[in-house]
Amino acid sequence: MFAVIAAILFAVALLIDLLGINSGPVLDVGTLSLAGFLCIALHLAGAGAWTTTRWASRRRRYARR
Repeated sequence: MFAVIAAILFAVALLIDLLGINSGPVLDVGTLSLAGFLCIALHLAGAGAWTTTRWASRRRRYARR
């Protein structure tokens, strides 16, 4: 999920840079790039990889044996 968000942020940053859109000091290419790098770091760290339903179903499977 975070990788998809990062790809979208990088695409928006690229479009802003290519089109030369001035969107203010807060929303610029640098800010969007850093947000994209943060999403990639979270993706590589495994954030959001396991949900409680997957863990519970795995626990139930091993308990039956």
